[in-house]
This record gives sequence, C-alpha cells and structure tokens, in this order.
Amino acid sequence: MPETTEIVYRDDANLGVEEAVDLYRRSTLGERRPVDRPDTFADMLRHANLTVTAWRGDRLVGISRSLTDFSYVAYLADLAVDAECQRQGIGRRLVEETRRRLGPRCMIVLLAAPKAAEYYARIGFEHHPRAWVLRGADDARSVPEPIQPSRSRP
Repeated sequence: MPETTEIVYRDDANLGVEEAVDLYRRSTLGERRPVDRPDTFADMLRHANLTVTAWRGDRLVGISRSLTDFSYVAYLADLAVDAECQRQGIGRRLVEETRRRLGPRCMIVLLAAPKAAEYYARIGFEHHPRAWVLRGADDARSVPEPIQPSRSRP
C-alpha cells in the first residue's frame, strides 16, 4: 500500500461490520476476535464508547476500540493496524488520539497479545503483572454453566 497518501484519524466514522471485520483480518487481530460471528462483532462495535479509526483515502487501515468512563480509566479493547501499514506509526498515533479524547488524567489499560508486548512498552505503556481474566462461554476454554439463583422460600 503506498505510504504517500495521508492518514486521517476520526472518531465519528460510521463503521460497518464488514469493513471492520476486513481490517481485523488484515491486522491478524481477527485471530483473537469473533470475526466469524457478525452479531457479536456488531455488538462489540456498537457498545464501545470510544472508537478512533485511521483511514488512507476511503480504506480503513487502523482502529482503536475502547470502553471508558472518560475520567479515570479506559480499557483499550482493540488496537488493530492493517499488516501492510504497520511500522508507519499508525498504532502509536491511534493510542495518542485515543488519549487526547480521554484527557490527560484518564488511565489506559489493555491486555496485550504475546507478540505485541514489546510494542506497548516502546510506546509508553508500563507492564503490570497482575491482570486477571474471567473468560466468557464463547471462549475455546469455556467456563462451567452458571449456577441458577435459588428460589426464595415462602
């Protein structure tokens, strides 16, 4: 992909599910996201309350998708850049644009894919050794069925 076209960063894009899924697949993040479940993927996009996108012309080349209270903490759920556009500063800029929209006091936390751990350190994130994950039932390592609440006795 030519590097001469300017990258435009937006937080107002009306992002289509197919367009986003295509980017996730081109970025390898699709290996760890439900790209084969369009309803779930649509919900991921719809319920994120801060999404910053990167565009080269009319082509989506990057996304930062976060869940936040806009004051104390933001969970950076996804940072994806088209594999052909990596190492051009797009991921770093997506994080900067996300932080700018959150304000200087809001902390950003994330879970990094093993291959991305060194990248996050290079762009200013600090490693935190205490993170815990309670996986959902759709995960390959599924969890037991939930316990049904007991009924109140009369």
